[in-house]
Amino acid sequence: MGETFYERVGGEAFFVELVDAFYAVVEGDAVLRPMYPEDLADSRRHLALFLMQYWGGPRTYQDERGHPRLRMRHAPFAVTTEARDHWLAAMAAALDAVRERLGEADYLELRDYLAMAAAQLRNA
Repeated sequence: MGETFYERVGGEAFFVELVDAFYAVVEGDAVLRPMYPEDLADSRRHLALFLMQYWGGPRTYQDERGHPRLRMRHAPFAVTTEARDHWLAAMAAALDAVRERLGEADYLELRDYLAMAAAQLRNA
């Protein structure tokens, strides 16, 4: 069996770095920041665990939180086109921060997945 995306990009360390870079942008974003709790520690951890699991890493997210049910988990928030665009911009900045750790195909696959997921979560 081939190497998973998770393994190819460096495992947990890669996803933690990506998520840290993402939340560094979120912290200063006037549209996104109000959607998160004051303490971002749990949000950081949950996103990292979710991404690790999705990309072939440990199933810790599901073991701790159950099925991801992304639309349900985001339903309490007005995910407008503006919010989606800000989220994508924050994630694009995070991807830029880890870009050197990704091959071109992996970069494009991750970028395209994140854009698709953001589009599906828009609910307002």
